[in-house]
Amino acid sequence: PPGTWLLYLPCTWSIGLAAEPGCLPDWQMLSLFGVGAVLMRGAGCTINDMWDRDYDKKVVRTASRPLAAGDISTFQSFVFLGGQLSLALCVLLCLNYYSIVLGAASLSLVVTYPLMKRITYWPQLVLGLTFNWGALLGWSAIKGSCEWSVCLPLYFAGVMWTLVYDTIYAHQDKKDDIMIGVKSTALQFKEYTKQWLSGFSLAMLLSLCMAGMNCNQTFPYYSAVAAVGAHLAHQIYTLDIDKPEDCWKKFASNRTVGVLIFTGIVLGNL
Repeated sequence: PPGTWLLYLPCTWSIGLAAEPGCLPDWQMLSLFGVGAVLMRGAGCTINDMWDRDYDKKVVRTASRPLAAGDISTFQSFVFLGGQLSLALCVLLCLNYYSIVLGAASLSLVVTYPLMKRITYWPQLVLGLTFNWGALLGWSAIKGSCEWSVCLPLYFAGVMWTLVYDTIYAHQDKKDDIMIGVKSTALQFKEYTKQWLSGFSLAMLLSLCMAGMNCNQTFPYYSAVAAVGAHLAHQIYTLDIDKPEDCWKKFASNRTVGVLIFTGIVLGNL
């Protein structure tokens, strides 16, 4: 699913940037993080559905989810979540001690993110902080610690990217969200959405350039960043925030953005 890719791809950027010049990224680490992304994205969805089971019943798009529809009990979902987190812990324990502590630190964000839509119009920002943790973790898994001059700009770029794609995603549900009283950046920005998305995209591109400069990236990397800029510009320009099917299409197309960046990193390294 697109959401799993969007969680996984920032990990691949970090692992790719941490590779030695002239070398391909560590394929074993890419595989390990791929498994971790599937498990943690799944765990995040389970937690989200547990918090939101009463809200999901009132939204057409989510009413058929197992908890909302009454197909499974809350206890069964706890058991399933326990299984997901136990397997994810096995993946985490394959990493170095620094990365184990860093990875465990993200769990508080995973658990509390679904509550943010009740509290603030910026739940997408908290999702960005959660979903892009791999931009820190991938580097530390390879190097043993974070090089903050690279990792922080990369993490910030990921957060800005999440604000772009998840604001687009949130426009699908804005009518239902108003009715049930939950908040989102889509409701905050309203008709000014495209201006905000343009600002987030610019911040993302500048941060990617900063991360690249701080680890001596080369021409293919910056070419990929330019291609990402063109993709985002087209995405935002053609977006129709009042058509849920168009919002979904634009949201899902962000996998291409992440793959472009990873490809640029690999070619730039070589």
